[in-house]
Amino acid sequence: MSMLPDGYSDVPAGKLAAVVTCLEMRAPPPERADPEQAGITLERIARPEIAWYRDLYGRIGAEWLWASRLAMAEADLAEILHHPDVEVHAVMKDGRGEGLLELDFREAGVCELAFFGLTPAIIGNGTGRWLMNRAIARAWSREGHPPIRRFWVHTCTLDAPQALSFYIRSGFTPVKRQVEVFDDPRVTGILPETVAPKVPILRP
Repeated sequence: MSMLPDGYSDVPAGKLAAVVTCLEMRAPPPERADPEQAGITLERIARPEIAWYRDLYGRIGAEWLWASRLAMAEADLAEILHHPDVEVHAVMKDGRGEGLLELDFREAGVCELAFFGLTPAIIGNGTGRWLMNRAIARAWSREGHPPIRRFWVHTCTLDAPQALSFYIRSGFTPVKRQVEVFDDPRVTGILPETVAPKVPILRP
């Protein structure tokens, strides 16, 4: 396994670098309080349309530089989202998706919390806790399938500052740290140059 040396390592212009933390739980955690969510529902979206999914994904993740699902070819993305062991759930408010929960059961005995997020329209009202309660319950009690042994997620230093502590409070334990270097999606044109102004663009 290659290791970064101690000290500073240059990141080329046009690239971004993030420290990624992988977290897992090996058993369901104790139940947590379930905040009341008037007018909020969670709906499973069977075989989601790609345009619908990308719109919701973008409204949630642009400020955090989520871009991987926007860069994928439609056929490749559809292959993931329409797989019988991948579940896409939307947090619905006033008939519109305002949150995303994506659970990936494709590895036997494992569930990845692939994507989890809310749009600015519903942040700050306990909806994140409400959604996580449902994510945990669904991951550990999927009907018609053997129980999983591991539920895991990763977050990085480009995500919302509270994300890591939220996952830990939810019952996940940090188990691995990595450094990811990738093309800045604002330089490649996948995202507008105006998003995530807190992260400066370094042009090649």
